[in-house]
Amino acid sequence: MAIDPRNTPFHPATLRAAGPYVDVEKALAGTGFASIHYVEETESTNADAAQLLANAGCAGLTIVAEYQSRGAGRKGRAWQAAAGSALLFSTILPRAIAAEQLWIVPFWAALSVRSALRECGVATILQWPNDVLLGDRKIAGVLCQSSVTGETARVACGVGINVHRWREAEIAVEPPPAFCDDVTAVDRRALLQAVLVDYQRALPQLEEPEGVIAAWDDAAELPGRRYRIAPDAAESPFGAIAEGIESGGGLRVRRDDGSREVVSLADARVLR
Repeated sequence: MAIDPRNTPFHPATLRAAGPYVDVEKALAGTGFASIHYVEETESTNADAAQLLANAGCAGLTIVAEYQSRGAGRKGRAWQAAAGSALLFSTILPRAIAAEQLWIVPFWAALSVRSALRECGVATILQWPNDVLLGDRKIAGVLCQSSVTGETARVACGVGINVHRWREAEIAVEPPPAFCDDVTAVDRRALLQAVLVDYQRALPQLEEPEGVIAAWDDAAELPGRRYRIAPDAAESPFGAIAEGIESGGGLRVRRDDGSREVVSLADARVLR
């Protein structure tokens, strides 16, 4: 059942039933990410986390779901995963960040997801703006929620990672996704722990956006990768060589005719 503070008064004990992730919670004791709440089913862990952003007692909380009935990706696209097949979680950062640097958080989180997958034996590459790829197929995605008050913001990082292949995946999801199972057996508890440990390690980097950009460009093998970009306002996509991330999150590209431009996060998506 989804957490709804509008119907249930906030009480820390009700939000810290870690279920099968209790050992992960214990391993994170003493860090800023030591609180885990597990639910068998919810509409969206991001929607649940968004309701809790204003509550200081929920700082550092991770909500993990076995199944999401209305999981969402960027621009309202659906995230589909059979129950028990994916690691689905949203983590409220333990401290506020500068509102002007909100754009860096998804790139920061994607780096930690990639690092955790590598630790579990799955080598991936990042793709702008929020995808983690195994080969040319998506294995994970990041989508953040925020609440801005004045010059600061509270943020929840939503992550979905395809772990166990499910029978209908090839026909239910387009384009077909990748799974950790395609490479090696991965325990979802170990994977969540690896992500949260890396969040803790990397937390100071949120104050160094240039460093995050440089690390993300390297993890995305930029410059030099070819992208097929579909602008929202255009009838057809165009091909380009991606050169790097700009401040603000836009993608700097060189079109086939040699012209350069920065593609805004809000105005386009990358096709696979």
